[in-house]
Amino acid sequence: MKPIFVRGISNQFRLTLAVLMSVILLVANDRLEPARQSLASLLSPLQYLANVPGELLDWSAQSLATRDMLEQQNKELLRQQLLMSERLQRFEHLRQENQRLRELLGSPVHMDSRKMVAEVMEVASDPFHHYVVINHGSRNGVFVGQPVVDAQGVVGQVVQVSELTARVLLLSDPKHGLPVRITRNDVRLIANGIGELDEIELRHVAKSTDIKVGDLLVTSGLGNRFPEGYPVARVISVSRDDGQSYLKVTAQPLAALDRIRYLLLIWPEDHPGAKPESQEPAATDANSGAES
Repeated sequence: MKPIFVRGISNQFRLTLAVLMSVILLVANDRLEPARQSLASLLSPLQYLANVPGELLDWSAQSLATRDMLEQQNKELLRQQLLMSERLQRFEHLRQENQRLRELLGSPVHMDSRKMVAEVMEVASDPFHHYVVINHGSRNGVFVGQPVVDAQGVVGQVVQVSELTARVLLLSDPKHGLPVRITRNDVRLIANGIGELDEIELRHVAKSTDIKVGDLLVTSGLGNRFPEGYPVARVISVSRDDGQSYLKVTAQPLAALDRIRYLLLIWPEDHPGAKPESQEPAATDANSGAES
């Protein structure tokens, strides 16, 4: 018959066994250390090789990230460079525009005359009709027959006016005639357009007339259109033909008729619109009519 209670392993035996195992492990650890180091040395290259793929992946990822970052930085630098280049071009354009306006406002007009800057909106495409359309009309006080000049001299005169625009007939148009005089001797003549932007003609000039190449022609003030003294052209050719009753005289306009952009409208002193009380406040924008 089996006993009801079986005596287990005593605590003293367990303690003895634990101490014995600890001693064995301590002794074994000291004796196995050289073997462990040798094994670690043998496994070290394998561990290095095992880590290589991961390190390569990390390096590749870092390189790609760096390359992407550099590409983004390059794109941003290129964008900024383009923006700066565009701004510089715009600044240069504005500088040139301001220079043109300064020259225009400093053109040889009478200092006490009312004047207004206008911008060309349209240029005639027909070579037989020389005119431009400007961005000011009757609302701004522009009137038919009004003199128009640029920074160098006479451009032409207003021939048609609407509320917001006006048509300017150029000095070179065959229908345009202008009384002029030679500054050297005050000889009075008529300058006519011949359909060439860089050339006008003096007609019915007697052979006895004292005129020569280089003479400066200015408005004579006759005809009650242009005030006296505005530069018009310079004589470039004087021909004498025994078979003709008159001299053949040509002159070159001083105004840049082939590259007009801004013009100056002027009011003769005897015109009602030239009175100081009718003038509008000055402005610096050509679109609003820089006026003085």
